[in-house]
Amino acid sequence: MLGPGLITGAADDDPSGIATYSIAGAQLGTSLLWTALLTWPLMAAVQMMCARIGMVRGEGLAAALRKRVPKPFVIAATFSLLLANTINIAADLAGMADAAEMLTGLNSHVYVVVFGIGISVAIVRLPYGRIASTLKWLALALFAYVITAFRVGVDWREMAHSAFVPSWPQSREAWATLVAILGTTISPYLFYWQASEEVEEEKRLGETTRASRRGATRREIGDRTLDVGVGTFFSNLVMFFIILTTAVTLHRHGITKIETSRQAAEALRPLAGEFAATLFTLGVLGVGFLAIPTLAGSAAYAFAETFGWRQGLDQKVAGARRFYFIVGIATAAGVALDFAKISPLKALYWSAIVNGLLAPFLLVGVLLVASSRKLMERQPSSVLGRVAVGIATLLMFGAAIGMFVF
Repeated sequence: MLGPGLITGAADDDPSGIATYSIAGAQLGTSLLWTALLTWPLMAAVQMMCARIGMVRGEGLAAALRKRVPKPFVIAATFSLLLANTINIAADLAGMADAAEMLTGLNSHVYVVVFGIGISVAIVRLPYGRIASTLKWLALALFAYVITAFRVGVDWREMAHSAFVPSWPQSREAWATLVAILGTTISPYLFYWQASEEVEEEKRLGETTRASRRGATRREIGDRTLDVGVGTFFSNLVMFFIILTTAVTLHRHGITKIETSRQAAEALRPLAGEFAATLFTLGVLGVGFLAIPTLAGSAAYAFAETFGWRQGLDQKVAGARRFYFIVGIATAAGVALDFAKISPLKALYWSAIVNGLLAPFLLVGVLLVASSRKLMERQPSSVLGRVAVGIATLLMFGAAIGMFVF
């Protein structure tokens, strides 16, 4: 039963996310561990609502939004998503290339090109079923961060206190880090990817027309609820252990200036040993291969659904040229940004700004679609789900305001 929800959840812990969580642990120790417990139910509610839209309507998120919100908003959201995803792809490629350079000694710029081309070719040439199966297994790479935490020696009593007794941020730096965590965990590209994957799953089962995909059985929704719950729990568990690992090693030894996941891995080596640092580095590589197809694919789905193009990872290039063009242009632009010598930290900052501004407005649109009995084929989201997504929306509006304040 594990599939789209697991992949989407794991993709949330991409190399740029790893860098964000590493910065949180290095700068602030364990004081923000509690955020992992807060973001899990909110992320699960958002992703399940997007999954339900895809399952019940038989089409992706952008196509559903066109029925409920003004088209100019959908178009603006689509272009904003492409911008944010391209910057994120650049940051993720840089993180993967740095990790590969640490392991092999070969210049990271070579790996940026190799990874960019390799991932693009895989997306174009492989059918959806093969891609989904591969991404699902790549999620196992994230266990590297859980194992690393047990290798470095943790004060479990202090950890439990930080996790279950929230401490309010006391500085601008702490507030900005909290904003970054929220923006990294509840990201717009995951909304689009989740809904579109549901459509791809139904196509894989032979439901090739939208009419045949309309509606979902109670068992299908129940299975996906479990899938999304596991995937988002997995995502936030890994987030928890990355913050914990960097807190008990880097922060404890006064190393607070971390800008990339590579720096986090390098700093772990003298404190936690070669094995822990290597595990951390391998995790960056594995999750990068998982996240970049998700970033490029979600942008392509958004464009295809907004402008009515043929789409799908099961399509040949000749049958969906514009869909695959977006995949290629997003990845190529990400590679180009890495050669433009743009600071990965600045790239992540601007990506967070775009996502932070887009996410709450997009969540309002998701709520409008998911609450409509007509649009949802008389299967709207539950009241509890709508309340949870409403809370997430308010938090994201707060995060967007916080980006300007801090």
